[in-house]
Amino acid sequence: MGPRAEEPALAPLDESFERALIVVAHPDDVDYSGLGAAAHRWTARGKHVAYLVCSRGEAGIDALEPEAAAPLRCAEQLAAARAVGVRAVEFAEFADGAIEYSVALRCRIAAAIRRHRPGAVFTLSPHARGGGGGLNLADHRVVARAALDAVRDAANRWVCRELLREGLEPWHGVHLAACATSPRPTHALDLTGSVEAGVAGLLEHRAYLASVGSPEGAARALRASLAAAGTAAGCEAALALEVLAL
Repeated sequence: MGPRAEEPALAPLDESFERALIVVAHPDDVDYSGLGAAAHRWTARGKHVAYLVCSRGEAGIDALEPEAAAPLRCAEQLAAARAVGVRAVEFAEFADGAIEYSVALRCRIAAAIRRHRPGAVFTLSPHARGGGGGLNLADHRVVARAALDAVRDAANRWVCRELLREGLEPWHGVHLAACATSPRPTHALDLTGSVEAGVAGLLEHRAYLASVGSPEGAARALRASLAAAGTAAGCEAALALEVLAL
């Protein structure tokens, strides 16, 4: 009897959900993290995917005043969403670079959960360090933590009671919560066939990417990240995710 094949280091993600909500802090977060490629995989299979972007990215381009950067970055995000088949994109008005953990933030995310009724919620890493080992941005940490807490808020009638007055009844249907860019991944989503769509979405953030480096460099980094996760998952390309028990 020959040697046993090694088990993949990351377990396959359960994709039994039909609706997903992706919650991030800034325009471009969905796409640089690989969640845009994931969205393409799901929309191509007929799943409903929605984004909630908690700021308009107004503090993200050093050479542009916030009043000019915000509409540009939102337009780039809308184009990126279209590139991966997503039509439902919401922007909140929290201050880019200064998002604070609050009940208001949790309730804004809970409202989106109740509105879109997802079976799965995805966000970025809530940890101090991101998947690459560097210091995670404060906005990323805060929004991720609030998104995870909002899953329970969305199901509790007596939290965020103003949502009832808006006609948003509690939603108990979230069965999966997962974080991309986490230094503690547990699962992987096979993205074979969706990488280039994810890259196309990322490249729609051209003005932002040019201000922090280069669009081409960002595309190379995304491909490399997804290929590395694919090696750990036993496939061509994958998105590494930390799945949290609910």
